[in-house]
Amino acid sequence: GACGSEKKEIPKQIYIGVACYDQRDTFLGELLENFKRECRTLEKRGYDISLTIMDAANSQRTQDDQVQEMIGNGCDILCVNLADRTDPSQIITAAQEHDIPIIFFNREPVEEDLMQWEKLYYVGCDAEQSGIMQGEIAAEYINSHSEVDKNKDGKIQYVLLEGEAGHQDAISRTEYSVKTLMKNDVILEKLSYQLADWNRGQAENRMNRLISQYGKEIELVMSNNDEMALGAVEAYRKAGYAREDWPVIFGIDGLEEALEAVKAGEMQGSILNDRVDQAKEMAKMAVELFEGEDFEQESLKEGRYYFSEYQKVDGSNIDEYLNAEETISHSGM
Repeated sequence: GACGSEKKEIPKQIYIGVACYDQRDTFLGELLENFKRECRTLEKRGYDISLTIMDAANSQRTQDDQVQEMIGNGCDILCVNLADRTDPSQIITAAQEHDIPIIFFNREPVEEDLMQWEKLYYVGCDAEQSGIMQGEIAAEYINSHSEVDKNKDGKIQYVLLEGEAGHQDAISRTEYSVKTLMKNDVILEKLSYQLADWNRGQAENRMNRLISQYGKEIELVMSNNDEMALGAVEAYRKAGYAREDWPVIFGIDGLEEALEAVKAGEMQGSILNDRVDQAKEMAKMAVELFEGEDFEQESLKEGRYYFSEYQKVDGSNIDEYLNAEETISHSGM
């Protein structure tokens, strides 16, 4: 047997319960992969982390039950990606009764809800920043490529693909992208706003209808996320338009496929939502909250919010991001 003097450090066990709204969401899938990897990295520092990930398939009631189940199974920390960002009250009450901190992520709760109890946090991005940046890269492109204005009427006819009704990020991204374009001397004429629920297939259907309605009049597609932007790309591929008859298309998230579309000239830009950084912060926060050590609240906005910086990606810097993505998504898998 081992000799007594060699007392092995027993790893501290942390059980993290992760509740997410819909794992088919590509961005969310990538964020969770990175989170799993960050947790494995922390195991080298003497933690034994077990994760349970539950998918609510878009139902808040299902998610409330799943959180109850994870609490019943003794989880130490909850990471919650709300199905309905306006309705976290049952989850908060249940967690508070058992004194389990919650890190909300990616879908931001209403501020009043986050302020209900001191052990509630949010990790994500500032949606307003992504809207502004999207407006900036689109304006920069349009102002330096006169051919975007295909009918030469001095206005850019555009359609906007919106994430979902009432979603914080969708509202901010829509409002700020359009405002910023206008502020940068792009004269816009709105053809249509379409809700496509962050979803590629839905966006493709909506775009098909718009293409049959407006044809080559569409000069710009602004999309609240890359999934929907890729739906628009797909619609134009299938419509059989020559590339010079396509509108310019801008997304948000920096998904790998979108970066490839930018490289291929099918999209003109995206705003990278830094899932690697968010996953790191969530894992770090989970361990610190578990340790109960004085959590560095000063570094958080209002002591509650951690926002990672978005990054602009377009034709000028696509290569550094595409290569970075390769190493990010394939290392240590």
